[in-house]
Amino acid sequence: MREFKRTDRVADQLQKELAVLIQREVKDPRLGMVTVSGATVSRDLGYADIYVTLLGEQDPERIKENLQVLKRAAGFLRSQIAQRIKLRHVPELRFHFDESVVRGQHLSSLIDEAVSSDRARQAEDEGGSEEQGEETR
Repeated sequence: MREFKRTDRVADQLQKELAVLIQREVKDPRLGMVTVSGATVSRDLGYADIYVTLLGEQDPERIKENLQVLKRAAGFLRSQIAQRIKLRHVPELRFHFDESVVRGQHLSSLIDEAVSSDRARQAEDEGGSEEQGEETR
């Protein structure tokens, strides 16, 4: 049994190549700082789902606009990939916004908030118990 499936290897190579191509070759001024965070390829290598994140972009309109730019550039990117990777058939590229990074940041901020409020409550309780100890003397 093989350790890595062919689709996984193709997805990894696509992710690397697209990261470079989007950064260097796509000249659309509407396109922000795009990071290719992941790629999955269908079993028949017909489709590739490419997951991207946008640096500092939270606005749904900007995200949608960036995805449209990538969708329009998909044919060009696909032809460039065909020249760089030896495949009989280059998968059709479908771009998606990867919300996991944004969700992770949100969860991290919630955890930080909970920890700081817990510390504040603990400090209050310790301060309150010292005052009670002095009153009973």
